[in-house]
Amino acid sequence: RSPDGYYTLKEVNAPEGYAKVESEWKFIIEDGKEIDVDGEIDLIMENGTFLAFVEVKLRRSDRYGTPGEYVTASKREKLRKTALHYLQTHPTDRQPRFDVVEIYAPEGLRTDPIPIHHIENAF
Repeated sequence: RSPDGYYTLKEVNAPEGYAKVESEWKFIIEDGKEIDVDGEIDLIMENGTFLAFVEVKLRRSDRYGTPGEYVTASKREKLRKTALHYLQTHPTDRQPRFDVVEIYAPEGLRTDPIPIHHIENAF
């Protein structure tokens, strides 16, 4: 857990049938002395067929929409561009796909069990 008690993405287990490849992967641009994070993917998972680029969203409730609805069009475009950079440096024979993992924690860290909803091929 992080110092403030929250779980980190490195602690999130891959769903059954998947293996975690990366967590919190960043595309970094180095320009002389400047280093800029141009995009980040929460989780990259694989199974026998797919390489899934996963956006993880946590919410206490769906009162204002589901966690997946917070993956906006601009966020989806940024994820696509970041995934392209990943694929250029990590060739694979697996089909790329974009998933969303929705985590509901209505009681914060006291939520037990924490409901997790994995949306395959979300966009």
